[in-house]
Amino acid sequence: MLMRILRSMCVPGLNRSTGALNTGILFRCSSSLRGKVIAIRREDQSVWERRAPLAPSNVRRLIRAGVKVIVQPSNRRAYPAQAYLKAGAFLQEDISEASVIFGVKQIPIDQLIPNKTYCCFSHTIKAQESNMPLLDAMLEKNIRLLDYEKLTDNAGQRVVAFGKYAGVAGMVNILHGMGLRLLALGHHTPFMHIGPAHNYRDSAMARQAIRDAGYEIALGAMPKSIGPLTFVFTGSGNVSQGGQEVFQELPHEYVTPESLRKVAEHGDTNKIYSCEVRRRHHLERKEGGGFDSEEYDKHPERYISTFSKKIAPYASVIINGIYWAVDSPKLLTIPDAKYLLRPAHTPWLPISVGAPALPHRMLAICDISADPGGSIEFMNECTTIDTPFCLYDADRNKDTKSFKGPGVLVCSIDNMPTQLPKEATDFFGDLLYPYTLDIIRSEAKKPLEEHNFTPAVHGAIIASNGRLTPNFEYIQELRQMNNKSRHKADDGQPEAQTVSSVVVFGAGYVSAPLVEYLHRDGNIKIVVCSHLKDEADSLANKYPGVESVFLNVTERPDTLREIVSSADVAVSLLPYGLHHVIAKTCIECRTHLVTASYLNDEIRALHEEAEGAGVTILNEVGLDPGIDHLLALECFDDVKQAGGKIESFISWCGGLPAPECSDNPLRYKFSWSPRGVLLNTLSPAKYYHNGQVVEIAGGGDLMSTVQDLDFLPGFALEGFPNRDSTMYRDLYGIPNASTILRGTLRFKGFTDTVQALQYLGLVDPNPHPSLHPNGPDITWRTLICNLLGLLNDDIFYENLKRKLEERLNSEVRVKAIEDLGLLKEDPVLKLNTPLDTLTHYLSKKLNYERNERDLIVLRHDVGILWPDNKKEERGINLVIYGDSRGGHSAMARTVGYPAALAAKMILDGEIQQRGVILPFTPDIYRPILNRLKSEGIESFETSKWE
Repeated sequence: MLMRILRSMCVPGLNRSTGALNTGILFRCSSSLRGKVIAIRREDQSVWERRAPLAPSNVRRLIRAGVKVIVQPSNRRAYPAQAYLKAGAFLQEDISEASVIFGVKQIPIDQLIPNKTYCCFSHTIKAQESNMPLLDAMLEKNIRLLDYEKLTDNAGQRVVAFGKYAGVAGMVNILHGMGLRLLALGHHTPFMHIGPAHNYRDSAMARQAIRDAGYEIALGAMPKSIGPLTFVFTGSGNVSQGGQEVFQELPHEYVTPESLRKVAEHGDTNKIYSCEVRRRHHLERKEGGGFDSEEYDKHPERYISTFSKKIAPYASVIINGIYWAVDSPKLLTIPDAKYLLRPAHTPWLPISVGAPALPHRMLAICDISADPGGSIEFMNECTTIDTPFCLYDADRNKDTKSFKGPGVLVCSIDNMPTQLPKEATDFFGDLLYPYTLDIIRSEAKKPLEEHNFTPAVHGAIIASNGRLTPNFEYIQELRQMNNKSRHKADDGQPEAQTVSSVVVFGAGYVSAPLVEYLHRDGNIKIVVCSHLKDEADSLANKYPGVESVFLNVTERPDTLREIVSSADVAVSLLPYGLHHVIAKTCIECRTHLVTASYLNDEIRALHEEAEGAGVTILNEVGLDPGIDHLLALECFDDVKQAGGKIESFISWCGGLPAPECSDNPLRYKFSWSPRGVLLNTLSPAKYYHNGQVVEIAGGGDLMSTVQDLDFLPGFALEGFPNRDSTMYRDLYGIPNASTILRGTLRFKGFTDTVQALQYLGLVDPNPHPSLHPNGPDITWRTLICNLLGLLNDDIFYENLKRKLEERLNSEVRVKAIEDLGLLKEDPVLKLNTPLDTLTHYLSKKLNYERNERDLIVLRHDVGILWPDNKKEERGINLVIYGDSRGGHSAMARTVGYPAALAAKMILDGEIQQRGVILPFTPDIYRPILNRLKSEGIESFETSKWE
């Protein structure tokens, strides 16, 4: 049936086996093409764009078939105007006579002519945000859009592309870049004699330069300190083949993916190793493993890529030429890049005196696919011919001005073939020519249904008659899913909507730095929720555009669900007992969650549910827990990589008033509710000491284990164990550590005063008859008398102090109770329990006054055994002061900034682990530590050796 249609159209038929057009019957069709007018437009998308969709030889054949061809003048085009004139074309500016207009790249919106058929690479099929205004304009102007990228055969393979010359130019460019990168790292190599692709008249000249470099490599000119070089080509299509043709000018040996590690570690430096990686080598089912190409084509979401684990760690250079489709697994994700680009010890390099070490195995990536955010996820924008390279490091920094810094050299030029414009035009034109004979019949004013296009051409038409064609209606859905739909601003220019949103639960002291940090990104919408309306309004009013919502999360579940569902990430700074309420709602709404609190059992139980919903619930990214983890793990990781073992780990952390602000019996002040501080003094504790488990019972025994600490001699510090430290042997991965203790820091005098409060029963969390809210009014002196068992408070003041001394067994403790004002006749606000009553009192009495500042002190003592049996005692110190001039407190900064950084990393795709997680992997803790330095939060180290 199809062949009868083709014969009736008098256009080339289709090859039954490939679906490609058969040009053998061209001249029988010439009569039906007479009177048709087409145009070749000038390219203006880039100053470097010198290609044309059809070469003069192709134009000559069309004209012989009776087609009038108009060529828009361009002095930039690689083929001069004279070549098209000799072929019989008309050279003129006005191309409105043409019914079909051919180009290469996108067309400026103001140059679109209504009711025409345009053929080009439109870069719209993945709902690329930057080209959506172009698509909208084409729909509005009734333009029929045909995209070369969707011209495919029966097997779905592209039949018209510049791919081969993209591969050729890309390979030349990356070899040129390798010379510059290695020189910056301290190595002169033969690659220095290879120039960029556009420096050569044609690819033959470029190949000769590469062949010359290959001679030098074969003669041993590569520095031994670099080690064996391995090139990995992804895919086997035209792009990959073009790159490999150029690569083969070098002395080389092909190896299988399975052999890549071996040659990377033990190969010869007089040649370069290559590996072609196809889908079956790195794609496998998420469940059950294995690879089935037909299943993958239909359901790519069922597969994962193992490229980053099995292949990338052993690749010096990756030449990426694969097509990436939405829902397909990525070759390298942002977290993968963090792992691969970490500074690492490289045992595969020979030791050479004076030879600089390479920062890591991976040196360069040539992303010829040039698909922002695609298979190479961290490349979210292309490089250009003007600026062909950038250094991308593990912290997502991009440096286009230097070849010397950390990271991997990336070349991702989206118009690579235009560097070899004549050859690319000839190659592309010959592929496109047979299909032009069908395309030329297009009349955009007529309904698409009235045309009998061949399947290849019909399938490449994205828009027609003012709407998307059925196969491309998904583009609109993608736009909505990506939250990147565009609107018209008052001045008529397109204005992008907010691309992501964060809801913050809690508007207390530590929320301000978090909101402030996220507010720096104008594309993040921020909503602050609190059960204290004034608190939420006050915070929101500091930052334009931040919205405040009055909400009690336990009383208004519907409102909570509505707010969470509108956000991409939620951050809970509420009391830890409420986190599970937020977490369950986040799972229901598929919204990610960040907390700065310890992971509790209720949250841990949600892991599988969160993982199944594709939700990340990241806990313990504050100070303690939080920064303490990050600093410890960074140290442990570095020690392990260098061959050392962790023998002991003792950690102290405390939020304190600055020394000049600590003039009270507790030597402490409260920037948040004192309840948690006081309740923690009743907790049990457990830790390792010299291989033995030490357990401390709850109820107040903790205060008797206090230690004097002198690691910072200028501070009068003491500390006591905190919670269960034994779990961190496994969590931190330090199985050889015989001593593990995590403790709380305070100024000396704190524990003595707390013990006095405990002995009096003032830290009791249970109800007390004297403190019932509906009972008779009492004073603090009366309450103390009641707690001492005195029948009434009619006792001389000095006698009362004597009774106190008998109970507390210390004049110092009596003085502390007195100085806290607990013997005065001031009225008590009764809150049922002694703990809650005292908490309220201290929150008012010991709060920070204006112009006072707080202090954070964190200390890790790490015992390390090195391979030569030397022992090191490493101290990691973090000392941070708050701003006494109205800025953020130290506690707020050290809790709020890490949580904000974690939320931003989830938004940016840097954290992709799903389920309930902790910040214990390098791809999380290293970037957070690096970025905290920019906020003035940076540690310093001390070291002692035995």
